[in-house]
Amino acid sequence: MLVPLALLALGGLLASLAPRVLARADWPDREPVLALWVWQCVVVAVLLCCVLAMSLSAAAAWEAVRGNVFAPAPHEVVEAYALGAYGSWAAPLAVVLACGAVWTAVMLTREIRASRAARRQRRADLLVRSPRLPGEEPGDGRLVLLESERPDAWLLRGDRTPQLVITTGALRRLNDSQLDALLAHEQGHLRARHDWLLHSSAALANGFPQVPVFAAFRDRVHHLVELAADDVASRRFGRLTTALALVELNESRGVFDPCAGRASQVPGRVHRLLAPAPRLTAGRRLRLTAAAALVPVVPVLVAFVPGLRALG
Repeated sequence: MLVPLALLALGGLLASLAPRVLARADWPDREPVLALWVWQCVVVAVLLCCVLAMSLSAAAAWEAVRGNVFAPAPHEVVEAYALGAYGSWAAPLAVVLACGAVWTAVMLTREIRASRAARRQRRADLLVRSPRLPGEEPGDGRLVLLESERPDAWLLRGDRTPQLVITTGALRRLNDSQLDALLAHEQGHLRARHDWLLHSSAALANGFPQVPVFAAFRDRVHHLVELAADDVASRRFGRLTTALALVELNESRGVFDPCAGRASQVPGRVHRLLAPAPRLTAGRRLRLTAAAALVPVVPVLVAFVPGLRALG
């Protein structure tokens, strides 16, 4: 089989099977950081399949591209790929895949711009509700206190120092340990750069809604980043304290009402904290990490097989 077609077949197989396999696994909620790593490796592998297929198709279609792609390669390596046998479909395939790459970049740019616009709007709204004091510079202080009966807290990312916004209602309901757990949760998001994962997954899912792996990646990332941040807080301040902080912040929103259904993940997060499942053994975590790291290597090996055979 021609290498670009083999790569596309491999990418399609990964995109369709990986979400099903990971959905049936019983360990992702127990190891959210590892699960995020596995999801990223799978998505990178799918994207690599498309990029490598595009490069080889373009090399077969246009001599100028072939000179750049195979510039350092010996003549026998170029002959091993049999680029002349690709036929007239090489150019259209390369154009379609290139359009997909451009569309991915456009969607990611749009997602980042929309996020920045929303953040600016939230900062403007916050400035209206909590105006700066005389002499206070923009971005000064890491804590903003809002007068509100509703218990709420969130981390407002910015160009300078992230600010924790917390309402007086939350201060009344949370004790010092629970406030510390809440801050550790938000700092866990910040240190792990979960916002970039959320932007990337949303861009891929919105740009290619028919691709199952991208939609599943977006849905699972939203869930797993919260679990990972919960674990950061619970390791420092305890599972009970973190669970109570979640309950106090969200109880008034009706998320624990049985009629609320599965619209909220908070009840599941609280149950996970109060009744934790045992973690995977260190050996199994290591094996899963290594196996996931090898997934993006497979498309590279498929693309290099003809050249390696020619050199061997």
